Amino acid sequence: MHTNRRAFFRFWWSRSGRGEARALQRLDELAARLTGAQGDERLAALAALIAWLRPRRAADVDAAKRRLALLTQRMREDAAARAALRNTLLWLILEKQPLRLLSDSGVLAGEGFFSALWRRGTYGLLPDELDPAQLKDVVSLLFTHNDDYVWVEGISETDWVAFLDALDFGAAGGQSSRPPFQILEALLVVSYRIAALGLEPELVRNHPSIERYESPFLTQNVEMRQFIDERRAAATDKREPALDDKHLLVLLGQCEQIIAKVRKQAAQTGASVSLTVLLARLAQNIARLKLLLQLLEKRPAHELNELRVRFFQQVVRAENTRHSVRELWAQTADLLSVRIVSNASKAGEQYITSGRADFFRLFRSAMGAGFIVVGASLAKLALMDPGRSPFGEAIVYSAVYAAAFVLMYVFNFSLATKQPAMTANAIAQTLEGDGTKKRLDALADLVVRTFRSQFIALAGNLIVVVPLAIVVAQLVWMRTGAHYIDHDKAQRLLADVYPFSPHVWVWAALTGIALFATGLISGYYDNKAVYDRVPQRVAQTRWLQRLLGRRGAARLAGYVENNLGGLVGSVFFGIMLGSTGAIGRVFGLPIDTLHVTFTSANSAYAVAALDVSTDPRGLLLIVGGVAVIGLLNLFVSFTLALYVAMRAQRVYFDAGRALLKEVALRFARRPRDFFWPPREALS
Repeated sequence: MHTNRRAFFRFWWSRSGRGEARALQRLDELAARLTGAQGDERLAALAALIAWLRPRRAADVDAAKRRLALLTQRMREDAAARAALRNTLLWLILEKQPLRLLSDSGVLAGEGFFSALWRRGTYGLLPDELDPAQLKDVVSLLFTHNDDYVWVEGISETDWVAFLDALDFGAAGGQSSRPPFQILEALLVVSYRIAALGLEPELVRNHPSIERYESPFLTQNVEMRQFIDERRAAATDKREPALDDKHLLVLLGQCEQIIAKVRKQAAQTGASVSLTVLLARLAQNIARLKLLLQLLEKRPAHELNELRVRFFQQVVRAENTRHSVRELWAQTADLLSVRIVSNASKAGEQYITSGRADFFRLFRSAMGAGFIVVGASLAKLALMDPGRSPFGEAIVYSAVYAAAFVLMYVFNFSLATKQPAMTANAIAQTLEGDGTKKRLDALADLVVRTFRSQFIALAGNLIVVVPLAIVVAQLVWMRTGAHYIDHDKAQRLLADVYPFSPHVWVWAALTGIALFATGLISGYYDNKAVYDRVPQRVAQTRWLQRLLGRRGAARLAGYVENNLGGLVGSVFFGIMLGSTGAIGRVFGLPIDTLHVTFTSANSAYAVAALDVSTDPRGLLLIVGGVAVIGLLNLFVSFTLALYVAMRAQRVYFDAGRALLKEVALRFARRPRDFFWPPREALS
């Protein structure tokens, strides 16, 4: 046994050694190629060296680290190879045009979502022309794989800095004198861009003092031009510049303060997508300006290399993902989530109970929703018609669902499954606290309270829905001598709750997505009402004043301000539930929705029609199916909403195991708290 193990390790070590020897041999060949390369041959030689560094899988960062370590060591030991690679990199910087790379790469472009989507979507069919004279395009020619940024960022900054230190750019002497002039050109471009963005009407509207007082967005450009003129004059006269960047940094800080104020104000008064994009572009350009100023400063070579590495990693990611539809969607999702989540979180706070008063209030509210669900389910079953066209079906069913959800909202009734999309946003804001332990405790408290709230809301819904539906079905049978639904329809309804059927899982998950979308829509329209000043416009509408009077129009405006998002979200949720099946029929897709409360009512009608109450196995399957549907409704909607909310709050909470452990410990100590509130609030 031990002999076999020793033999295996000798074999592995020999294989590993041979692999490293082959890698070093290939590195020597590439170094020799770089040494002998002239002109544009250098670009091909450098691309071959990067291909040698690149691991077979982008996620295999360890392999890339080992290759970079070999390269660094060779640069330290071999003066000729070091000079060849250093001169090649300097040739790129000196001979290629760096302006677009320095000013644009990694900075959000000023284009709309659909134009960007079209450009990126058609890139595979008709790629952009890459100009080898542009340093920005050279990055794409060198890092040809779309996932190269994964291993480039995976390698630690320390390892990259060690590699640049080994190249010893200081030994190049006067060869590196031109980059400061290229940086000065980029500084001027970015400064003008910041000044132009600072004059956008959207920003002026949200920060009127820009017009009344001297705008730092404009002043920084004046200061920047003086700074650049002095730098150029000092270089020409071969003296030290008499003007530093301290005042310029103060002005940039004032610009950042305005951005922060507008963002804070937007949390209260709403924000448009265009404003959110504008603020993001301004922040990115200011950050780029600061980085360029740092690169321009005289500092130790090691510190300068740290800045170079940071910029290099940003550029590789930006160029790798500039044609990525996925990256575009991620950026857009971030911007949209920032816009809507703060409003949705305010709505979600009312669905997270603390004490017993809130607990029973939510229970009563959920019971009220149960009565409306039974009535809506009754109406939908009555309107079922296999011969109706998909369009007619979508109109009828959407009207029934929308009316039900609007009634629930108007009467302040709670439907359990609509809560997660709202509560997730409130949870994400709780994660903003400092310190992992503090955030973990706060989140665990909120999870317990949220679970308890979901449990009592669902219990309040079902404690009314199931018995009331059975009572209604029995009353119809006693009065007419026929069941409310026929045998075939009842069989189809029960097939929709069979827990082992794949379509049940898919349809329940689709309903969870619709619930998640409802939360986003509600937040969107709550934001729109505030930002577009819809209530004030309603109050000033003349025909409403004539119809309702000034006081009535003002009351309507107040109601719109507080409830527009909830009402519109309820309507859209009804449309999504009512039209998904019809859309599936049009496109030949086996899709529909299954909502736990409506499914429970339908199952109760079907049980009464088929009289399966004496079949324990059948009843158990129905209960299991309803449980599966409910769990998927809640899990999918809550997970998606929490993900978007965390992105909006810039929260990246990775202590998942610690959270699960904390929640499990609380359940072990006090399981009752998950189902019944203590006398005092948990937090």
